[in-house]
Amino acid sequence: MVGFRSRSDGPVTRPDIDPYDRPESWRIVDHRVLARGRVSDFVEDVVEAPDGVRFTRQWVTHPGAVAVIALRDDHRVAVIHQYRHPVGMRLIEPPAGLLDMDGEDWLVAAQRELAEEALLRADDWRVLVDIFTTPGGVAETIRIYLARGLHRAEPPDGFEAEHEEAHMDLGWVALGDLVDAVFTGHVQSPSMVSGVLALQAAEATGRLDTLRPADAPWPARDVWQRRNRELAGLDG
Repeated sequence: MVGFRSRSDGPVTRPDIDPYDRPESWRIVDHRVLARGRVSDFVEDVVEAPDGVRFTRQWVTHPGAVAVIALRDDHRVAVIHQYRHPVGMRLIEPPAGLLDMDGEDWLVAAQRELAEEALLRADDWRVLVDIFTTPGGVAETIRIYLARGLHRAEPPDGFEAEHEEAHMDLGWVALGDLVDAVFTGHVQSPSMVSGVLALQAAEATGRLDTLRPADAPWPARDVWQRRNRELAGLDG
């Protein structure tokens, strides 16, 4: 029979645990940047747990990103077929992009990406879901928007596709087919998987029109900013 375990044996079982993420920061005893990159840095921290035990963690910084599930009235979703070098595959993904412009509003970034990658603009924007892609090793946060009331748009002034973006394919896939592809293992992008399953769940539970507004708070980004300030102090 499985019973309660002490912390020395594993996690403490709490029958009344709240189902919410919460900010928490353990003391960083030592912080080193092992390598600097164009988008991300590879860092190593010595961390002290609340019980005083110290351990080392290596992880990757990240500016964060936005993604857009653009839904047509016929229930088809705009998808991008894009080569991803680290995994050696061309993935089915939603229009998306980095939050690498200082001070750029998240919604503005999503609107820009939708215009650049799908040549679309939308009348109705909602927050579909917020995710961490790889919280055990990468500090990437993604806000996934739902965009409806779609119209043709021109690329933003000065935009020119390059590198992987110059070889993207754009298409429309029925939402049901995307959900099927997720469960058969044919769609693996975290933003696509999270986005289409969240959209299906929102429709099934009647939540589409009560989704968070496009300008809803994003607590993970507040934590991200605080962590960056903390690390900047340790870098100095």
